[in-house]
Amino acid sequence: MKLGARILKTGIAIVFALYLSELLQLPSPVFAGIAAIFAIQPTIYRSYLSVVEQIQGNLIGAIIAVLFVLLFGNHYFIIGLAVVIVISINLKLKMEKSLVLSIVTVIAIMESQQGDFLQFAMIRFSSILLGILCSFIVNLVFIPPKYEIKLYNRISGTTEDIFKWIRISTRHASEHTLLKKDISVIKNELLKLEQIYSMYKEERAYFKKETLAKSRKLVVYRQMIATSKKAYETLKRIHKFENEISLMPEDFQAQIQHQLDSLIHRHEQLLLKFIGKIKPGGCVEQHDSHSLSRRDFLSFFFAKLKQMKNDEEEEIPTRLVPLISAIIEYDEQLEHLETLIISFQSYHRDENEVSVQYEG
Repeated sequence: MKLGARILKTGIAIVFALYLSELLQLPSPVFAGIAAIFAIQPTIYRSYLSVVEQIQGNLIGAIIAVLFVLLFGNHYFIIGLAVVIVISINLKLKMEKSLVLSIVTVIAIMESQQGDFLQFAMIRFSSILLGILCSFIVNLVFIPPKYEIKLYNRISGTTEDIFKWIRISTRHASEHTLLKKDISVIKNELLKLEQIYSMYKEERAYFKKETLAKSRKLVVYRQMIATSKKAYETLKRIHKFENEISLMPEDFQAQIQHQLDSLIHRHEQLLLKFIGKIKPGGCVEQHDSHSLSRRDFLSFFFAKLKQMKNDEEEEIPTRLVPLISAIIEYDEQLEHLETLIISFQSYHRDENEVSVQYEG
């Protein structure tokens, strides 16, 4: 079993909330512990937004609970009615994330009490508020997430899986069923990339210079993901048109292999170039001298199409148009990625030296 940072932080937040409740001699520390669970978020910015929303929800629950007890008492039916109203208010204000804690606040305040009710309500409200604030402090101080490192390594790992299957497929060595299964896995990984990118985007820089560098990095990472998606799209089409490719002349199959080997090698070099494994002024070399430019590759395909026009299987090259299109678009995305990386390293070379650590 693997313990993630969020699980660990939740445990620390609960302990912190219970300890502070005992230190402040609050009568019901359990409510502080429960409240601490809800404010833990994967990023500091999301934690801040969650704290604001949870405090608002806690306040709504406390106000409704106090009003209902003062006006109608705390019969079980009255508690249920108060909960219904609190749910309606939260949904109306689009505060679904604070809904559970609002209900906990209502029940905590409206349960059987002794002595001064308003003092009792304030203590319960303060206990829940303390739990929320403890979670925010823990999220701010302990194990701050490094989503840039996680994002880069996930991009690199997912892209390497795509490269592996493209190389195997262009050599007709792939097993159809296994490739189909792995294509689904890669699709899910690309979706996770979007989530990690979103979390990295939410991280806030504290200085103007860092903000500018972060903005440029976001553009580069966005293009990295787009390029990986285009490589994935190319792999899907190779898989889809596997039979058609095998029926084409050997020189055409060889050219497809040369073209993709060159693009993959270039893509690998660009990922290494971004983290400084290749000198900033270093040129990204072509791996295969037999690869063609986009224009020449397209001309080669049309020449082959014209050559096979009178053959019995003349419709086969036509079916491969989507594959040729994907390869050309992949090349275009790589060219754009290279431009962005060169531009970023020209202006922000120092900002990228330490922040990304390659785990390949």
